[in-house]
Amino acid sequence: MEDIKALEAQLADLKRRFLQQSPPKDKPKARKKDKKMEGSEAHTHTVDVYATMRPTFGRIEDRGEDQYDVRDALSHAGVKATHRFNEDWAAELHGEWSIDVQNTGEFGRSRRAYTALVTPIGRFGIGKQRPAQYLFIAEYVDIFNHANSPYAYDPESIFFVDNLISYRVDSGPLTFVAVGQFDGANNDNNNDLFNMGLSYDKDGLHAAVTYQMNEVYDQQTHLGENSIWAAAFAYDFTDKLYAAVAYQDKTYERHNIVDRDGSTFDLSFAYKLGKHYKLKTGYFDFDDGFDDSDPNNQSFDGFNITFEWLPAPPLRVHLEYLTKSYANDQDFDSLSVGFRYDFRTSIKY
Repeated sequence: MEDIKALEAQLADLKRRFLQQSPPKDKPKARKKDKKMEGSEAHTHTVDVYATMRPTFGRIEDRGEDQYDVRDALSHAGVKATHRFNEDWAAELHGEWSIDVQNTGEFGRSRRAYTALVTPIGRFGIGKQRPAQYLFIAEYVDIFNHANSPYAYDPESIFFVDNLISYRVDSGPLTFVAVGQFDGANNDNNNDLFNMGLSYDKDGLHAAVTYQMNEVYDQQTHLGENSIWAAAFAYDFTDKLYAAVAYQDKTYERHNIVDRDGSTFDLSFAYKLGKHYKLKTGYFDFDDGFDDSDPNNQSFDGFNITFEWLPAPPLRVHLEYLTKSYANDQDFDSLSVGFRYDFRTSIKY
């Protein structure tokens, strides 16, 4: 019996040595995954579908006429798809369209329509996009439930720009954005608008400066150009108090007529009143550069107060009072209520 056990031990030892010299061919050695790619392999495609409905109803006094009207605070819907095909490379497409609640409810006027490529040296986009002027200046004071917010920025400033080439690069708390509009069918055959900006964002602080230049045409007649230097500052003082200020200094250069200088100033505050309520207020001043006696003068200033009820994360109900005092026109006043419902879903695969 002991001889049999000794023989079995010798056979087991021979088998072990054989396997060490000739590993099984049906179990190839696993390759090590690149740690840089390991996290991105889980989800290479992301699709976001979203919509926001923002109807309002109010009493409006405009140019001496009172009316009750259903209006819209920029309802829209969109889809954004991202495909990451390398650790530092990704492609994205983004389409967004307005929903005309205040009229027939039609769906279709574009807000965004572009594709972009994310690379190790920055992000490049082509199509209708947000310019640096809105991303760095207006967005931080644009906290109200109104289609004309920010109120001083709104009359002559840019929100979305078509035929746009954009470049963005982030480095720590710094972000640089440069965009150019190239609409060969209209206006200048070369560059129609140039806009760049630099922002610093860290620990609840946003500080930014931008420059914008655009050619001005009346059909095919070149009238001159506009140039804007702007700055913005925003800060979360506490988890309850937020404040933001934006200023634009604008120069209107025109052929055969006197140049003029204008400006926009927007100041916004938001304060949380408990878990489900928020108080917002703002002051604004728009100066188009015309003298007060000039009939073309459309300068105004004013303020607004908004009370919000937030019963759930995607829901917002508000009551707003808004007033504008014009230099050469009758005042504007409105008292409105509104309801906002946001929807978003994300698919990853």
